[in-house]
Amino acid sequence: MGELMFPLFFYSNDIVSDSAGIQGLPDSPIDPSSAQLLAADNIDTQEFRSKRLTPQLALKSDLILCFTQRQRTKIIELAPRARSRTFQLNDFAALCEYCRVHAFISGDDTKERLNSILKNASLVQAHIPPTQDIDDPYRKDFQIFESAHKQIQQDIAEIASALEPTRGFHVR
Repeated sequence: MGELMFPLFFYSNDIVSDSAGIQGLPDSPIDPSSAQLLAADNIDTQEFRSKRLTPQLALKSDLILCFTQRQRTKIIELAPRARSRTFQLNDFAALCEYCRVHAFISGDDTKERLNSILKNASLVQAHIPPTQDIDDPYRKDFQIFESAHKQIQQDIAEIASALEPTRGFHVR
């Protein structure tokens, strides 16, 4: 859901979102519950196919976001050099909000603003209260998918408001 929702919150065309799991079957279609929720956001999911995260994919990513601390740990085990760019989604949203409120973000474009947040991350993390995992909805009730969808929306909106401050809202 995150990969397909992320672009809704940004006007910049230089944002590229992708997703890859640490488990699961590669080349599988999106879960029907996720497809139903994303259809309400006017997102076509028919072309989506899952893939596995590889060290190469992790290392070429500017930012890696995941739902749980366990997933973050597994990603760092897979690609240790990606550690400083790997966050739980809600932790990164809180980091962005803290940096935005305290004017720690600089740069003229999205990439520069992202890099300034990443540069300040190790200093700021201690000031951010711990967040909860986003419950991975895989093989769970529709209600868990709805909860994850809502949390993803809120977190991406917070990230967008830091990276594109005049445009950080959900554009349905």
